[in-house]
Amino acid sequence: MDMNLDGKRVVITAAGGGIGRETTRLFAEAGARVYICDIDEDGLGAAISASDGVDGMVADVSDPAAFDALFEAADASLGGLDIMINNAGTAGPTAPIEEVALEDWLACVTVNLTSAFLGTQHALPRIKQSGGGSIVNLSSAAGKFGMVHRSPYVSSKWGIVGLTRTTALEAGPFGIRCNCIQPGPVEGDRISRVIRAAAAAEGVSENLVRDRMVSITSLRSFVPPVHISGMILYLCSDLGSTITGQALSVDSGLEGLGG
Repeated sequence: MDMNLDGKRVVITAAGGGIGRETTRLFAEAGARVYICDIDEDGLGAAISASDGVDGMVADVSDPAAFDALFEAADASLGGLDIMINNAGTAGPTAPIEEVALEDWLACVTVNLTSAFLGTQHALPRIKQSGGGSIVNLSSAAGKFGMVHRSPYVSSKWGIVGLTRTTALEAGPFGIRCNCIQPGPVEGDRISRVIRAAAAAEGVSENLVRDRMVSITSLRSFVPPVHISGMILYLCSDLGSTITGQALSVDSGLEGLGG
């Protein structure tokens, strides 16, 4: 199978760690030129140093003005755009709906959904000018299941599915594909934070929460970040050239999220 991306120009948000860093590495290895951002300066620097053909800048995707600066810098570095990966996300609060503060709701939705909208809005005219390409958004298994005490996160991830499908409809005539990935529990810092928050909210051990999460996957395992990145690479390659408007699960056969 040929997933060569020689010369493709790519922007990836929140690429300083986890899925974003693995995606950066895979794309660089496949020959792409990649411009990344992250709010974590140390993580950003490590991701840039780890691969050839990668540059980037510190950016906070919760600030709409950051996207103007990001794409201005990416234009100067790449000279155009073929692929956009909207990867930024945050877990948001863990609380019953009636106890979620409005500012916490807005903060979560801004990072998870509004940033993908703004990334797409900036990317589309550039990818059109390139003659076509691909956009991939990061949703979640929470974008197909309900999940108690996680209303902002779940709502934002369902919103990603709607944004993805609408973008695919609008952009398809220009040769632009748009899909989203719905990961299950992915190994790394983010899921560890979710586990800690859930354990604290329920007054139980973190090991109990982790075991419970693993038990509702058919494969009884969390997902390595590189498995998500591999699917993203596939979607952006020629092998994925007829796949668009899809919400694709990479989740070890997740059977639900507890209600």
